[in-house]
Amino acid sequence: MNIAPVGPQPAQLVCPSCSATIVTKVTHKATTKTHIIALVLCLFLCWPCVCIPYCTNTCRNANHYCPNCNSYLGTYSS
Repeated sequence: MNIAPVGPQPAQLVCPSCSATIVTKVTHKATTKTHIIALVLCLFLCWPCVCIPYCTNTCRNANHYCPNCNSYLGTYSS
């Protein structure tokens, strides 16, 4: 559920909870897609490659939060 249209990078917007103009705080979270990519890399390349999806932001969701009130603002899924 997206409350605001967001992308992979921090976005400037007005927080619907505290009404402040903010630049979002972004945290990245691994998803099922991240785990599947890691498994495929492990099976077909080599086990050290398993770390790659967990170290790159393109394989994880970007969750946006307000830095003032920590309200959830939206998720960008790549």
